Amino acid sequence: MIILSTDDLDASIDYYTQTLGFTLKFRDGAHFAAFDGNGITIALATPVDHPIPGKVVVGIKTDDVDASAAEAVAAGGGMVTAPYDDAHERRAVVYDNQGNGIVFYKSLGK
Repeated sequence: MIILSTDDLDASIDYYTQTLGFTLKFRDGAHFAAFDGNGITIALATPVDHPIPGKVVVGIKTDDVDASAAEAVAAGGGMVTAPYDDAHERRAVVYDNQGNGIVFYKSLGK
């Protein structure tokens, strides 16, 4: 998943669906939306739900969020947000060894 920043989710959804032709897969209120990007999920998030607002972030689905985050940090990255559970998933936000943002996530299956 690639997560992009937006300050106006409705306008961004219109742009990605009407202009670029993406199909909306999921919307979470006024702060997050995900699109089918032909094999990769393109997500839009406002500062409320964006892991590093204003930056492009890669989201990586994993079976073990805690271990993935620890491995990334041990290999020269940095922790932004330690692993935690939100309403939908467990996630952690890290930087890689070059300062790029990564979100490791796993559905909570609730």
